[in-house]
Amino acid sequence: MDFLIFDSFIAIPVLIGFYYIGAVVCPVVMWRCVRWLVRKYPLLGELQHQGQTAFWRLLPNAAKWRMVLLFIAMFLFGELLWRLLFEFMIGYMQIHDALVV
Repeated sequence: MDFLIFDSFIAIPVLIGFYYIGAVVCPVVMWRCVRWLVRKYPLLGELQHQGQTAFWRLLPNAAKWRMVLLFIAMFLFGELLWRLLFEFMIGYMQIHDALVV
């Protein structure tokens, strides 16, 4: 009953489980959803392909490398932010538990 009225926190292993779901499973699921949408709606896939191809052809090679590196950096910073969020929540719960005792 304490859990339902927010008198006790959820367990740290539950947070760790949600962290891995968000860090590993969510990017894979999002990628698969985009692939499914492109297969389900051929017009969407064609527009995406034409737009990417035209955009990619206009870029010089140095800019292509920068785009790839930017995407990788954004992905890594997103993962780092996700990790920091969960570390903060776990630290908060540990501080709370230490002060309550």
